[in-house]
Amino acid sequence: MPLTPLDIHNKQFTRGFRGYVEEEVNEFLQQVMKDYEALIQEKRELEERLKQTDERVGHFTTIEGTLQKSLMVAQEAAEEVRRNSQKEAELIVREAEKNADRILGEALAKSRKLGTEIDELKKQSMIFRSRFKMLVNAQLEMIESDDWEQLMEYTPAVREVAASAEEPGEQQEETSASEQQA
Repeated sequence: MPLTPLDIHNKQFTRGFRGYVEEEVNEFLQQVMKDYEALIQEKRELEERLKQTDERVGHFTTIEGTLQKSLMVAQEAAEEVRRNSQKEAELIVREAEKNADRILGEALAKSRKLGTEIDELKKQSMIFRSRFKMLVNAQLEMIESDDWEQLMEYTPAVREVAASAEEPGEQQEETSASEQQA
């Protein structure tokens, strides 16, 4: 068992022949006792600080473990978010591709329909052009025909009929004068 300051203080030495000076021994023992007391007190303080430090280390170790667990949970959550984001992005891309295919199909169908309508309009235009050309040609033939000259000659005869309707006596004279001129 270790010595205590009280053990040092109560220590009695036996006296021998030509022994040490009692005062010096007592002073030395007093000094040893004070130093030993100081060392014991320092040891207690160090033990208390060590205990507090151990508690703090234990607390920090617990915090570290909690932080590591939290970090693991956060990493797993981030990975889950990344996976979900990737899945969602893939779904969006697939949906966009479907929409693009649909829009492209609709545009192609409209293009084909417009092409068919353009072809139909071209055919109708050609038919109209040929009919109009035939009509114009027929009108030109009519204008260039000899019937116009006969129509011009026929006009004075119409005047004679109109004049005869006005005066019956004068009509005969004008008719015979016309016949003589012709």
